[in-house]
Amino acid sequence: MTTEISIFATISALVALTILAFRNHSSRKQSTAELNAWKLRLELDLKQAREERNRLLDALGDAFLLVDADANIRFANEAARSLFGARELLNRPVREAFLDPRLADALLRCLATGEPVQSRVVLPQQTSPRGDLETRGVNAWIIDAAQLSNPKGGAHTTRVIIRDVTAEHQIEQVRKDFVANASHELRTPLAIINGYLENLLDDDMIEEPEMARRFLSIMRKHADRISRIVEDMLVISRLESGEANTLKLEPFRFRSCIKDILERLESVIRNQSAEMVVIMPDPDLVVQGDRFYWTQVLFNLVENALKQNPHSGLRVEIGCERVGESIHIWVTDNGVGIPSADLPHIFRRFFRVEKHHSQQEIKGTGLGLSIVKRAIEAHGGSIGVTSVPGRETKFLITVPREMN
Repeated sequence: MTTEISIFATISALVALTILAFRNHSSRKQSTAELNAWKLRLELDLKQAREERNRLLDALGDAFLLVDADANIRFANEAARSLFGARELLNRPVREAFLDPRLADALLRCLATGEPVQSRVVLPQQTSPRGDLETRGVNAWIIDAAQLSNPKGGAHTTRVIIRDVTAEHQIEQVRKDFVANASHELRTPLAIINGYLENLLDDDMIEEPEMARRFLSIMRKHADRISRIVEDMLVISRLESGEANTLKLEPFRFRSCIKDILERLESVIRNQSAEMVVIMPDPDLVVQGDRFYWTQVLFNLVENALKQNPHSGLRVEIGCERVGESIHIWVTDNGVGIPSADLPHIFRRFFRVEKHHSQQEIKGTGLGLSIVKRAIEAHGGSIGVTSVPGRETKFLITVPREMN
């Protein structure tokens, strides 16, 4: 009986141990499964967080980079990838990724010192980060670099923002050039006027009527030049300040506009024995726009043709016709033409073409063609120019038949 009890107890103990082992195994298996599930959820959460971060950074308009402590690029948003085109960025040192070392200097200073760095970089077209896509000439960029906070003992990561400020740079250069050129253009006639006034007053030439009349005539010519410069600058200012949005749009017969400018230039046309030809398949063609600015456009183009060709026998043609949903307007002449090197610059303010055949510069304000271009753009149109020196110079304007 004692032996049976002992055997039963042993069997019971073995069963209990088996049950306990099975329970422990099941518990470990469940714990492992729970651990794996937790790891999977963590990985999914991290993946979603990275994707959300990437979406947010890709939405930025500026190029954004993350750079490690060794100056290798670890992340580039969509704007950065687009900016650098086909060049590979990820896992490359910044000095290899950037064509011009000046782009990397601000970042490298930040890595070296740990301090935030912001730098403005002006580059020639050849070394723009846009590579072959750069067509704007000189380009400007703001490089903003700063280290991100990191856990203790972790490697530093630096964020870099590259902002394109080329448009602002070009506007600032235009403003500076405009002020400098305007000052120069006004200083010359003012100096001449002051010089003749000094002669009249200090040298008692006012007592000599013929000499005084000649001096006053010269002074009046230069005073008229100052008035013309100021008037042209005010017109450009109105067009560029937003006042062009308040154009007085109304239909008018374009032939009457042509007639007005031919009457204003009648004495110059007669003195040069110039031939004026008007080509209008539809004499009653109506244009919608601000007649004041269209008169400025035609006057400047025709006067420009006459001033650049002060010899007799010049033929100037003014034309206007409908072409589909647009209206084409042109002014051509058979004069000396414009050198090909000058064609890209003729609409710049104060730019004048050197007349190489005579080594004399045509006098004028240098603002006429700038006014023409901006007035046409205010009407939703465009202007182009072609020139074969000695044969034909043609300004072609294209404007919509109806303005919105």
